[in-house]
Amino acid sequence: MKIVLIKDVKGVGKKHDIRIVADGFASNSLIPHGMAEVATGEVLGRVEKAKKREETDKKVREDLLSKNIKSLHDVVVEVALPANEKGHLFAGLHTAEIAPLVREQTRIDVLPEFIKLDKPIKETGEYKIDVFIHGQSATFILNVKAK
Repeated sequence: MKIVLIKDVKGVGKKHDIRIVADGFASNSLIPHGMAEVATGEVLGRVEKAKKREETDKKVREDLLSKNIKSLHDVVVEVALPANEKGHLFAGLHTAEIAPLVREQTRIDVLPEFIKLDKPIKETGEYKIDVFIHGQSATFILNVKAK
């Protein structure tokens, strides 16, 4: 069955990908769980429009960030997360969780793919986080505290 993915599905594809999968997998798993739709002409047209809109939105956000990246330098972003008495976080902090914190506290919209993090943050403390976009870079400080 030819389907269009509505969400990223591990082992199948990313959002807006067109795939051919087994009929049973599509009708019993993907479609009922809202992860895919049958690839009709109407759905394909709608997906193309959504894909173009997301690409232009991303481009606008990238351009805005490249203009505002210098204002991010040496900014302190704070977060309080559940941790044990030794300061170990119960869940690692990834770039996908850091980006909304930066947006919320600085009003600078940073996409997770521009944040460079070698590995997830798993302990409380202060961390210098680098942001790279279009050859420009800035470093901000992430202060992780125990909740």
